[in-house]
Amino acid sequence: MASKLVLMIVGDFVEDYEAMVPLQILSMVGHNVDIACPGKRAGDTVATAIHDFDGFQTYSEKRGHNFPVNVNWDNVKAESYDALVIPGGRSPEYLQLDDRVLGIVRHFAETEKPLAATCHGLYLLTAADVVSGRRCQAYPSLRPELQRAGAIWDEPSEKLDSVCVDGNFVTAPAWPANPAWMREFLKML
Repeated sequence: MASKLVLMIVGDFVEDYEAMVPLQILSMVGHNVDIACPGKRAGDTVATAIHDFDGFQTYSEKRGHNFPVNVNWDNVKAESYDALVIPGGRSPEYLQLDDRVLGIVRHFAETEKPLAATCHGLYLLTAADVVSGRRCQAYPSLRPELQRAGAIWDEPSEKLDSVCVDGNFVTAPAWPANPAWMREFLKML
């Protein structure tokens, strides 16, 4: 398998398991992952959040780790990358307001390069207007937004450990799906 250059877009309070685990999986099999964040430089970090399913009506949130950024945001050029990973967490709530982020997402959608998004990361796909007619999974609370954007909702498993593949999109509902999500993404790479 040839090594690929993968871009991961993160921001403060990205979901810890949805950033850390894919980074480790992709690195373990020999891919190079550039972790980029608007306004940050190589050597900076972002704070992560750990979301858990503790039996409440929604997930709980705890402070996670400091996750390293290893590339200067200003140097990111979408055309240089073979694939894109978009973790969930809180960061997609504000990253969806960044026009440059949305341009990068559109590049991967339009060029049909592998694009993996999970949980709330699909906010970036709806904001970039690239989901119309595409089957997607996300955290269930994103279903109305995805449907308003024209996506075809693919109901996630009750345990949130499923995955949906549609063309170059690999989407999943939350970190319990990391094994399935990354397995399907690796097949594309």
